[in-house]
Amino acid sequence: MKIGVLLHGNGVYDGTEIHEAVLTLLALAEVGAETICIAPDVNQYHAVNHLTGEEMPETRNVLVESARIARGKIRNLATLTADELDALVMPGGFGTAKNITKWAFEGPNGAILEPVRQFIRDLVALKKPIVGLCMSPTTIAKALEGSGISATLTVGSDLEESPYEISGIAAGINSLGHHAEMKTVREISIDRENKIITAPCYMMEASILDVRNNIKAAIDALVVLLEEQDLDFTRE
Repeated sequence: MKIGVLLHGNGVYDGTEIHEAVLTLLALAEVGAETICIAPDVNQYHAVNHLTGEEMPETRNVLVESARIARGKIRNLATLTADELDALVMPGGFGTAKNITKWAFEGPNGAILEPVRQFIRDLVALKKPIVGLCMSPTTIAKALEGSGISATLTVGSDLEESPYEISGIAAGINSLGHHAEMKTVREISIDRENKIITAPCYMMEASILDVRNNIKAAIDALVVLLEEQDLDFTRE
């Protein structure tokens, strides 16, 4: 299995959620997958001091910052094509809603980076699975807007504690022509028709162990989808 991991900076408030990224890489290694970390070569929307929460007067590059998580082994998204991967996993963090889309500022009406939009559409067209964690399902929803594809996605549940307005984010996903379902950090959502798996992770009040288990469940489900896909291909 060759699995892409889409990063969008380094740090929860202005880039990739580091716990989710590392736990994703761990879960993929545990199932024997080869991982390819990728990121777009663009500037971050801003840089945030993670100690104080204040914006810092400097410019950072998404690809360069993502390379910190990848230990330097990362590819520019522009150099990769969808047919090189068997699947894609998208960890969360504010970077997906600031650097890849503008959901953090404009909700579902915000723009999305065209290379990311096209890459996600190419994967779906090739029937290659996508796993979206935490806030990343909003990026999937935005990428598929207007495609005629209605995906089932989750960003969490409004029935349990969350630091975010889950019902509002879910409504935004629905407004783009998709179906947002409520799932807790102990659950995942599987859209078998479109081969999209989503999990809430830190969208809910959760411990690192909760998030670890949620990501592992999503990756285990990804393996099942890939195995089913291989079986279908063999039958053909």
